[in-house]
Amino acid sequence: MAPTPQHPSGTLPDPSGRVQALTRAIFTLADRAGPIVDLSRPYVDGLGNLPRDGRFLLVGNHTAFGLAEVVLIPYFVHRELGVRVRGLADRSFADARGLAADLLAAAGAVIGEPDIGAELMRNGETVLVFPGGGPEMPKFKGEDYQLRWQGRSGFARLAIAHDYPIVPVGLVGGDDVYRSLVSRDSTFGRLSQAVSPRLLGRPGVAIPLVRGVGPTLIPRPQRMYLRFGTPLQTARPAGVPADTWEATVKERTQSALETTLADLQQLRTTDPYRNLSPLGWAGAVLPGTRSGK
Repeated sequence: MAPTPQHPSGTLPDPSGRVQALTRAIFTLADRAGPIVDLSRPYVDGLGNLPRDGRFLLVGNHTAFGLAEVVLIPYFVHRELGVRVRGLADRSFADARGLAADLLAAAGAVIGEPDIGAELMRNGETVLVFPGGGPEMPKFKGEDYQLRWQGRSGFARLAIAHDYPIVPVGLVGGDDVYRSLVSRDSTFGRLSQAVSPRLLGRPGVAIPLVRGVGPTLIPRPQRMYLRFGTPLQTARPAGVPADTWEATVKERTQSALETTLADLQQLRTTDPYRNLSPLGWAGAVLPGTRSGK
C-alpha cells in the first residue's frame, strides 16, 4: 500500500497531481514486486534494527553502480515498515526537469539542503543520506567500498539537532559490477580528475576507466548484500561541547559503516551465488545461517 504523501508547509513544496499519481504507482508496484525480488535472492539482514516508528536517519555508502543502493535501501525499508524513505539528493537534483524530476520526487527524493532535512525530521519522516555524495560513486582501482566523506559531518549535526537515531546501512555488490583498470594516481587518473569536473560541471567527480563483462561496459551480474546496523543514539550528553559531539557521532557512524562493509565483503567471498550463477542459487548464503551470521 502506498504511504500517504505528507504535505508540510515551509521548505517542502506540495507535490503536483502527477507526482502524487506517480507515487501511488511506484508503491503499488513495490508492494507487488516481492516475489520477483525474492527470486533474485539479495542478501538483506538487520531489518529488525529499524526503529518501528520510522523516525530515523539512514546513512549509507555509494557504489559505482549507484542504482543498487538508491533502490534497494528504500525498497526494503518500505517493505518492512510501510513508510516512504525521503532521500536527500545532490543539489543538481534542483536542475532536473520533466518526468525524471517527477519520478525522483514521487519516490521521495528531495534536495539535500539542511533546512529541508530539518523539515523532514520535524515531521518524523524516515530520511536517507549518502555523505560521500556523487564523488563517492566513481571508483578507481583499489578503492572498492571506500568511503569518501571528506570530513563531511552535516548529517551528524542534523541528527543531533533533532535527536534522530542514525542507522548505518551498508551495501556490497555495487562496486563489483564494473572493474576499474587504473588507479587514481595514474596518468589517466590524474587527467580525469583535472578534466572531469569541467566536463560534468561537478567538482570532486572523476571518471575512471572501467570494464564490465569482458572488455565491454555491459554490467557484470552481481548479487547485492545489504545490512542495516544497530541504531546510534545522537542525544548530546551533558557537558560535551557541540562540535566535539558532532565529530564523535560522525566518527562512530563512519566506523560502524566501514565495519559493516568489511564484514559483507568477507561474507561475499564465501558465497557461491555472488555472481548470480544459477549453479550457486541453491547454496546462496542466507541471513541467519552460520556463513551468513
